[in-house]
Amino acid sequence: MTNISIQQVVLSGGSGTRLWPLSRAAYPKQFLAFDGPHTLLQQALLRLHQRAPFVFASPLVVASETHRFLVLDQLREIKTEADLILEPQGKNTAPALTLAALYLRDVKQTDPVMIVMPADQAVAQENHFEEVLFNAARLAAEGQIVLLGVPPDRVETGYGYIQGKPRSAEQAGRAYDVLAFKEKPDFETARAYLEQGNFFWNSGIFILKATRWLALIEQFHPEIYHASLGAMADGTTDGAFFRPDPVKFGRIPAESIDYAVIERCLPAGYTLAMLPLAVGWSDLGSWDALWRHLPHDGDGNAQHGDVLLQRSQNCLVHASNRLVAVSDQRDLVVIETADAVLVASRAESQAVKTLVATLQAKERVESNSHTRVHRPWGWYETIDQGPRFQVKRIMVKPHASLSLQLHQHRAEHWVVVSGTATVVNGEQQIALKENQSTYIPVGQKHRLSNQSETPLEIIEVQSGDYLGEDDIIRLDDLYGR
Repeated sequence: MTNISIQQVVLSGGSGTRLWPLSRAAYPKQFLAFDGPHTLLQQALLRLHQRAPFVFASPLVVASETHRFLVLDQLREIKTEADLILEPQGKNTAPALTLAALYLRDVKQTDPVMIVMPADQAVAQENHFEEVLFNAARLAAEGQIVLLGVPPDRVETGYGYIQGKPRSAEQAGRAYDVLAFKEKPDFETARAYLEQGNFFWNSGIFILKATRWLALIEQFHPEIYHASLGAMADGTTDGAFFRPDPVKFGRIPAESIDYAVIERCLPAGYTLAMLPLAVGWSDLGSWDALWRHLPHDGDGNAQHGDVLLQRSQNCLVHASNRLVAVSDQRDLVVIETADAVLVASRAESQAVKTLVATLQAKERVESNSHTRVHRPWGWYETIDQGPRFQVKRIMVKPHASLSLQLHQHRAEHWVVVSGTATVVNGEQQIALKENQSTYIPVGQKHRLSNQSETPLEIIEVQSGDYLGEDDIIRLDDLYGR
């Protein structure tokens, strides 16, 4: 039996704005856990298992430069190693896949079957999903281009559709040739697709060999191919990260896999195979989609956190920080976070993306960031602020350290809440335990470290005439910032 080399390629560059306020650009939905201990990214990475005749390399993740330490943390949590390509900016999925295929061909010098999937999808039947992927990989190993289509179970206007024809009478229901691609339809058109039975939701999952993709992208969108080739040729390796050249990367046109290549294949005479994916799939692309995916109570409600529901049906209520009570409502979405609350019709929850665009136009920080901001060493969250002062809660991971730094406009007072802090304060190095504190004057170099095996938490009180995050002069940093 001939071995088939498999490369899982996980595209993790999305911003997930349609699930605001839980998902934001600085911490998008692929890094969130909705229905268990694992985040969507972790679920994607754990989805495939070694099985003959398939031979797996470590997963390849394409992610944003700004999310690099989030990805590393989530890999460590599930004890998984992966290669990471970091994009300086979002360019949509076609450039991301082209970077991945070039990396495999030119850096790894391999030509595996790529199983290309977004990092932010959910699957209910993991075992069956794996079987479908392996069947697709067998076809791709023969040089075929394979898509996965989801049999619709309702009228849905939020997805693009794939029209298929059984490859043979024996393969009806198991394998199709793609006849056409359809844009997101109106309600009546979607109803007709559902009734006809040969239309499928486009899952955004593709299976094909690396060199096959590169030949297609060079043929159909040479601008993406050649610009990506230049960016990768002048890229650099930094530990677990591969960084394309940022200047040349900026010249790459932004385009999706579908528009750049897949939808151009049929007019050019290529045959596309499609396998049905009946596994409880969801792209979690709206609050309504998440409501459908989550378990419900007897009234059809999905809830998380400290929630009280009274005479309400088919609602999604998520409480992050406090009690959320809902009475006498139907088909409502209520999402509470520390700094923002969303109340929306579940049926119109796709419109949240427009709402986020409005917040961005108003330059509201809530559009992009949470009050808890993640850093490679841990996180901080602002718990109070006013004229000339700000109070933060800071967590430092075991064996992690903030940069050696100073501030020109603010002083800081640190109080240890739990754990043991190792502090550089000027020329002194001191150890602080619970309830102990230190004061750092304006302009004094300092560093906070956690040399223990348990997390360190402190309260930081800042005072001064300017308290912005850009008032940091780094003298030494473990993370190359």
